[in-house]
Amino acid sequence: MSNPVFFAPAGALDGLVPGDTFVLDGAEARHAVTVKRLETGEAVDIADGTGRRLVGKVLEAGQGTLTVEAVELREEPRAAVRLVLVQALAKGDRDELAIETATELGVDAVIPWQSERSIVRWKGERAAKAHAKWQSVVSAAAKQARRAWIPEVRPAVDGAGLAKAVAAADLAVILHEDAKRPLRAALADWLEGLPDGGTDGVREVLLLVGPEGGITPREVTKLADAGAVTALLGNHVLRSSTAGPAAIVLASDILGRW
Repeated sequence: MSNPVFFAPAGALDGLVPGDTFVLDGAEARHAVTVKRLETGEAVDIADGTGRRLVGKVLEAGQGTLTVEAVELREEPRAAVRLVLVQALAKGDRDELAIETATELGVDAVIPWQSERSIVRWKGERAAKAHAKWQSVVSAAAKQARRAWIPEVRPAVDGAGLAKAVAAADLAVILHEDAKRPLRAALADWLEGLPDGGTDGVREVLLLVGPEGGITPREVTKLADAGAVTALLGNHVLRSSTAGPAAIVLASDILGRW
C-alpha cells in the first residue's frame, strides 16, 4: 500500500536532504494525528504541491504537529503535455464532482467556465468563495490520489475569456455530441503533427465541457473561430460531471502519460 500523503506549503521542503527532520503543523498535521492516527515509525509522504516529495517515517505524532525524518527526497516533473479541463459551472455540485475525479485521474489545471447555459453564477463575494472551494476540492483529491502536484484552479472565465484561452492553447477540444470526429483521432493527429511526432517543450491541451444544458451553437462558433475543434467523446452522451474525467483518461493514454 502506498504511503499517505500530506501537503506542506510550497517551498517548505526546499533544501532538505535524507536524514533531516521536518515538522508538519497546522490542519494537515492535525488530520494526520487525529484522523489518520499516524504513530511513531509509520511511513508517510509529505509533498509541497509543486512536485517535491519527502518520503519519510514518523518520529513523533504530537498535538498539532507531526515530526518526520526524511528518508528520500524526490522531484517529480510535470508532464510535457499538460491537460487542462475547462469545466462549465453546473448545478447540483456536478462541476465539483468533475474536477475532483479529474484530479484523481491526473488533470494539471482546471478553468471554471461561466457558459451561456450555466445556471450557477459566480459573482462578487460568491465568486471568491466558489473559487476557494474548487481549490480545496482539487487539493483534497490530489492528496487522496497521492499526487505531488496540486492542480491549479485558474480564474473563472466567460465566453470572451475562454476564447482568449483557446487561442493561446496548443490544442483546444470542445467535447460535443454532434461532432463527427472522435476525440481519439483529434488527439492522435495533433500529436503526430508535432515536430518529430513528439513534444518540444511544454504544451497545453484544453478539454472543454459544457453544462447540463449543453454548449450553445453560438458558443461553438465563437470558440471554433478562436481555434478550437469539436470532437466526439464516445457513443453515449455523458453528464457534465463525467465527460471531463472520461476525456482525461483517453487523453492520458493517447499522449503517453499512462
